[in-house]
Amino acid sequence: MKRYVILTNRKRAIVALVHTVVFLGVALFGFVTAVRPLRAASPAPSWVLAGVYLLVTTALMLLTLVSRKAAERLYFALCTTSAGFGLWRQIAGDPPMHLAVYVRVAMLACAVVVGSWILRDHASAAAAMAPLDYGFSDPEG
Repeated sequence: MKRYVILTNRKRAIVALVHTVVFLGVALFGFVTAVRPLRAASPAPSWVLAGVYLLVTTALMLLTLVSRKAAERLYFALCTTSAGFGLWRQIAGDPPMHLAVYVRVAMLACAVVVGSWILRDHASAAAAMAPLDYGFSDPEG
């Protein structure tokens, strides 16, 4: 059985899933905000946000490449796609890239589902390793 490389235990899977849910909320907020195209005269916060998207997309892409198990690789690929579309929207702005909001929400929603599968996989693995109770315990205890 191939093991997880990044989401190696239940705690890491929970942390990743919480982050994904938070960023899904941020992506949903994108429906009500407009983004101007990034240009040389753009304000500094726009450049900083584009830089953050670039770093996050790169990091998630590396995590996707390092992942071995299909579920883990799919999870990080979905997150990478979402971040990449966020970067693309930050560079192109609205309305040309308003489609990016829909793609980001869809990718993160799918990542939440896959992350839940990974979490359940960890829970079932922990249950399989738990000691068996054959009912021979002391009835008075």
